[in-house]
Amino acid sequence: MIQTPPVPDALPPLAAPVRDLTVELINATVQLDQPSGPTTRTVGTGFLIDAPRPDGTPRIVLVTAAHVLETMADPEARIGWRVALPDGGWQFDPEPLLIRDDAGGPLWTQHPVQDVAVMEITAPEAFARAAIPIAWLADENTFDAWQVGPGDELLSLGFPRGLSSNRAGFPILRVGRIASWPMSPVSAFPTFLLDFTVFPGNSGGPVFWTPGARKRPGTTGPETPFIAGLLSQEVRVGDDPLEIGVVTHATFIREAIARLDASVRPAP
Repeated sequence: MIQTPPVPDALPPLAAPVRDLTVELINATVQLDQPSGPTTRTVGTGFLIDAPRPDGTPRIVLVTAAHVLETMADPEARIGWRVALPDGGWQFDPEPLLIRDDAGGPLWTQHPVQDVAVMEITAPEAFARAAIPIAWLADENTFDAWQVGPGDELLSLGFPRGLSSNRAGFPILRVGRIASWPMSPVSAFPTFLLDFTVFPGNSGGPVFWTPGARKRPGTTGPETPFIAGLLSQEVRVGDDPLEIGVVTHATFIREAIARLDASVRPAP
């Protein structure tokens, strides 16, 4: 069957300038961690979104899986900033991140149903510039408009078992193929499966598409890169991992940010 590209009216609102989303997201992705014992720590992944407040003032939002923050019982976690050095090198420079108030309540805003948490933060200038425009988050129509489906490649960034790609603390890039069908409507299928090995520490990482990813033969590739969702968990049967990840659609990140917009919590 001959498949035709979607008509312009069906395209999702991804009107961001053409940039290399892979490098952009690498720069916007950070490690989150908190000690969980004398020699152990809880590790997750987060990424930064440039999401102005409803009044238009600038705001940087940290996005991660809700369970990453929920499993961090202490009020303070660490966020893994990186600093460029004059000689061209980089230095890992983590700083404290307050995630709970004095009563132990969460300082993040959580989606009411899905494993998504967002939190307004103050980021160093370099990270504020690296934050990804909110327009690059897929919405409920993106997969249908661009004929995204089983067998298509998506990329993911994270810190499997707390490891980074180098001593500077940059995330590790992984590639997997969509392993489930159907993909929509998102209201009925809020998550989808990605065929790649998932480890503790990957949770909360961005899952995204770029023009360098492979599409199924005969389908039209999107013209604009987009964030498809975030990694929520690995699929296991008993104690056996199936080397499959569960991805929560990015439209629920949009909904969580909308809940943040409606909150009355003051900026940090």
